[in-house]
Amino acid sequence: MSHTPHELLAEFPDQLEVMQQLKASNAHFAKLYDEYHDLNRAVHRAETDVEPTDDLNMAQMRKQRMALKDKIANLLANAA
Repeated sequence: MSHTPHELLAEFPDQLEVMQQLKASNAHFAKLYDEYHDLNRAVHRAETDVEPTDDLNMAQMRKQRMALKDKIANLLANAA
């Protein structure tokens, strides 16, 4: 298992400009972006045992992160 943080800029490297524009102009996108960032950090801290958690919570956090990423990807695709 990889303990690499899944930063949005690494996940969507060709969408940097679009993400910046959406963060500034779309409150819903900005909220999703911030939620993803916070949850991604929590997952990374748990994976690296900085803040250990049980397997069930880890799985739930990863599912939430994937759902947020999917929503963000849809918004990015619609903005392009």
